[in-house]
Amino acid sequence: MEVFKSIKELGYDTLFPIQAQAIMPLLEGKDIIGQAQTGTGKTAAFGLPMVERIDAQLRRVQGLIIVPTRELALQVADNMAQFAKYRRLRVLPVYGGASIERQIHELQNGAQIVVGTPGRLIDLMERRKLDLSSVKIVVLDEADRMLDMGFIEDISFILSRVPADRQTSLFSATIDKTVMNVANRYMKNPIKIFVSKDEIGLTQMKQYYTVVNQGAKFDTLCTILHENNVERAIVFCRTRHETSKIADRLAQKGYRTQALHAGYTQPQRERAINAFRAGKLNLLIATDVAARGLDIEGITHIINFDIPAEPQVYFHRTGRTARKGCDGTAISLVSYGEMSNFNNIKAITKTKIEELKSTGTQNSQDSPIVGFF
Repeated sequence: MEVFKSIKELGYDTLFPIQAQAIMPLLEGKDIIGQAQTGTGKTAAFGLPMVERIDAQLRRVQGLIIVPTRELALQVADNMAQFAKYRRLRVLPVYGGASIERQIHELQNGAQIVVGTPGRLIDLMERRKLDLSSVKIVVLDEADRMLDMGFIEDISFILSRVPADRQTSLFSATIDKTVMNVANRYMKNPIKIFVSKDEIGLTQMKQYYTVVNQGAKFDTLCTILHENNVERAIVFCRTRHETSKIADRLAQKGYRTQALHAGYTQPQRERAINAFRAGKLNLLIATDVAARGLDIEGITHIINFDIPAEPQVYFHRTGRTARKGCDGTAISLVSYGEMSNFNNIKAITKTKIEELKSTGTQNSQDSPIVGFF
């Protein structure tokens, strides 16, 4: 099989658990519900079987991957193109914020795998430019996130236009009642593969927190960055305003940094992500728009400047590091008003989150953080 040439070239010496358990059933045409922590190769788990099963001679859309965000559409499509290299399949990402005319042109040129966000997929369908009548494989990726974002009706509409005898797989970091309702409605006797109970069960990740006054968080952040020589990190904030303010203050201190939030246009966001990926930036200061699907190698630290109200958001954020077997560190700055939310996070994670004592200022000569890394 040509796909195995791609696997070897991409360096897949050993399979992650979700891949080892999902690939064969998917090759056999079975439906799959897969739960696995972020960064353990979900895309390869569903992508490699899809590439193998598609008819390379048929220039029609045969594989459909539905994702929640533009960033994830681009990344999954890039991975799929690598998997499909030797089969010479045409892979097309479709998402809002980019030229729909160009995407229509690519569809007319014979795209065989489409990776798209629900809104743009429906737009193309309603314009009669996206024909799903030849689709035989559908993947719902980051299903829990799509449901959280209110895409359930869009997903229902899209799936109603796909042949009933399709293969359907659903992948999600969390499997709750809402996700199972979707599975029960649209899948046929799916095989359940639950690799992890929660997304943060990563033995290679080190997790820390420190309790600070809200007004001291920026100085504490600077101390952490300075004392630990942090070179590649994402700092998560709650609001767009705070994201931009912290990015500006860090830039004034000489850090190569960029804010990333939904206030930027899609081209601006892509430029920031590409600059970070290429090493031109060493810090991204982001809202949760970047918490899902941002697959960048070598992120050593995730810093939670603000504690999210929902525990699962913490897991999604920290899933940006310790990916694909690499080490990573997550540090949370917890104000006294955030202790309740943080205690909820600690209550549902299996791994230990160690406390750092007060860090002082960046000029401190005896910061206790140093001993932890």
